[in-house]
Amino acid sequence: MTRVLDEVVAMLVEVVGEDFLLDVEVGPDTTFNDDLALESIEFVALAEKLQLRYGPAIDFAAFIADMDLDQILAMSVGDLVAHIESRLSPAAV
Repeated sequence: MTRVLDEVVAMLVEVVGEDFLLDVEVGPDTTFNDDLALESIEFVALAEKLQLRYGPAIDFAAFIADMDLDQILAMSVGDLVAHIESRLSPAAV
């Protein structure tokens, strides 16, 4: 796993709780809707954690703003990690 993926997984543990993730192996192909069943409030909490960790360059709201509902529902952890890595400087990845 990449450092960013490890950090996103750690944030997800904080957001949804470690007990919930005991039954789910979180990786790049894990989807937020089908696999993690993330609620909208949990997405907000994740977005706040991303903002605190990576700063304004990782604008989660802007990232999903161009997506339609089906794309948002199908979004995977790997999609989010790719977005983060694309917005960070190469030295930070």
